[in-house]
Amino acid sequence: MFRLLKELGNPQDKIKAIHVAGTKGKGSTCHMIAAMLQNAGHRVGLYTSPHFTDLRERICVDGERISERDFTRIIAKIAPVVRRLERDEPTFFEVVTAAAFLHYVNKKVDLAVIETGLGGRLDSTNVVKPLVCAITSISHDHVAQLGNTLEKIAEEKAGIFKPGVPVITTRQPAGVKKVLRAAAEDKKCDLRIVGEDLEFSYRFECSRATGPHIRVCMSTPTSRFDHLQVPLLGEHQAHNCGIALGVIDALRQRGYVIPEQAAIDGLAKVHIEGRLEIIRDNPRTVVDVAHNASSIAALMRGIGQNITYDSMVVIFGCASDKDIDGMLAQVQLGADKVIFTNIDSPRSADARELHARFTEKCFKMAQVADNLEDAYRIARSCVTREDLICITGSFLLVGEAKRLLAQGKLD
Repeated sequence: MFRLLKELGNPQDKIKAIHVAGTKGKGSTCHMIAAMLQNAGHRVGLYTSPHFTDLRERICVDGERISERDFTRIIAKIAPVVRRLERDEPTFFEVVTAAAFLHYVNKKVDLAVIETGLGGRLDSTNVVKPLVCAITSISHDHVAQLGNTLEKIAEEKAGIFKPGVPVITTRQPAGVKKVLRAAAEDKKCDLRIVGEDLEFSYRFECSRATGPHIRVCMSTPTSRFDHLQVPLLGEHQAHNCGIALGVIDALRQRGYVIPEQAAIDGLAKVHIEGRLEIIRDNPRTVVDVAHNASSIAALMRGIGQNITYDSMVVIFGCASDKDIDGMLAQVQLGADKVIFTNIDSPRSADARELHARFTEKCFKMAQVADNLEDAYRIARSCVTREDLICITGSFLLVGEAKRLLAQGKLD
């Protein structure tokens, strides 16, 4: 990555970045940070992954994805460099990450919010020199690459820490916290845990005007955020919001002008695709990109807290390298019926294998469909107006659902 960027003029060194790693909630946290900064008058780049229907979703400035013309020009600039590096050919993600850095330099962004792709220490994004780092909730995922214990995974995530750069995180399991504390001490950076080092609280509310929602409070010597409504559904989003507010506070301490009310108003504008998103009212259909056991558990809690329904049919598909048994255990806690299907990827777990593993341990109704269209057709035949269909397990499955809906094929 450094060799690629050197050939391109080291654009990463010209960006003032906020770098976000973690297992769950990276994308949501990044969107909240970007929205608050943008509403405070800063020009903000946002780099996230993966995408749903268009690769350009990953590279945004002030909420607008990179144009086809700009993307084409930047890729044309990178292409000859890639050819010169044929013995060490950059990966797809490295090329797209370099494209994002070039775009943010071209657009003269004030700040860029950068989400890691996988891990942290060896991630392609770990070439930036950030103003603030953030670590979202850590749980088991990508264990083949990152390690099979939370402590090993935490070590990889903490690889983004830089000397003197403050790190904001949420409450973590004891072993994870110990690893993060040790890494921060080694790098001589200030680790601030939301709810411990930063005063933070949240509560669940339900009102006639706004329905079920969560409000958060954060108080520091430099900032005070009282009773802010979390813009996204689910208790886990309260913790993501706490991290985002902690990052804003850290930037204010570094001299960035971010009026509290501007940040509050920006937060209220956040909407993110694929996070407890209702994409259809009849039949009621919700999609969520949960793709590990902890995220599925958070999804089931979030649905129970925010959506009233009689019974729920879950359409589930995932990659074969995931913690399948852990995810299925959480699915069965909320679903009344599960329809297993394949995702559009060579890494797809076989739907019949998913069905076999599920029915071996659970006696709930379950069946198999070869593709999402067939799965949705079956689900529609099972539900009434008071029921709910939930599509989850993979970014790819949710992206396909949104594409099919746009094409009028979810019938």
